[in-house]
Amino acid sequence: MALIRCTALAAALLVPAAAAAQTTQYGQPSSPTDIQAGGLTPPDTMQRDTYSGPSQTEQELAAADREDSGRGLEFFWLNVEGGAEQVGLQTFTANHLVDAEFVETTHLGPLFGAGLGLRLMFLTIGPRFRLANFSSFALWTLDGEVGFHVPIGVVEPYVTLSGGYAALGSLDSANGVSGLNMGEVTISGWNVRGGVGLDLYLAPAVSIGANLTGEALILTRPGVTPQKLQSASSASTPSGAQQTAADIYAADGSSVGAGATLTGVIGLHF
Repeated sequence: MALIRCTALAAALLVPAAAAAQTTQYGQPSSPTDIQAGGLTPPDTMQRDTYSGPSQTEQELAAADREDSGRGLEFFWLNVEGGAEQVGLQTFTANHLVDAEFVETTHLGPLFGAGLGLRLMFLTIGPRFRLANFSSFALWTLDGEVGFHVPIGVVEPYVTLSGGYAALGSLDSANGVSGLNMGEVTISGWNVRGGVGLDLYLAPAVSIGANLTGEALILTRPGVTPQKLQSASSASTPSGAQQTAADIYAADGSSVGAGATLTGVIGLHF
């Protein structure tokens, strides 16, 4: 009997221990080692994304923004210019565009111009008009212009490319043979121009600068009948010189010339 009592007492003591062990095994979550052994890896707290502050690129962009002129976006522009142009009507080819005996083909004179247009980031586009006055004639151009600008704070260098219509006028005063009606002579053609410039922004909407351009002039002149040329003939005009000029302008003429211009520019930006 004593042996039976001891056995029963030992069993009673072992049952709660087993129950406690079972509770620990099934009632508590498994350890990370058990999960990893089953094919799952718990997230490592050291692998979580952390913000370590702005990158070097972000810092450089922020510094550039602080140093920027604060002009903001620009959508429209308008500028006027004034300066001087050196032109040669027959720089590359000459085919009796004018009577070179009485009309100087190389000149230096004042020039005025204006342009306006749209701007998209670094690119500008719009028309430009220029008028240059010389002692023998006037030269005017109307071009379409495209520009590429590089903003560097308040300073902005740029390059331009343009092309369009060109024409000569005021040949009456250039005619050394006063007996000819030079109003009947028309000279026109095309031009191609390239340039560089620099703008300095005094305010977000106002700039001043300088512009240097070079261009090629392709000009033609249709012939005029002698009767139209001599309609304003004068008895004081030597007949030989008058006839020589009339023969030149009676035939078609052409030339390929060149010009160089330096101007100061005032601009408005919106």
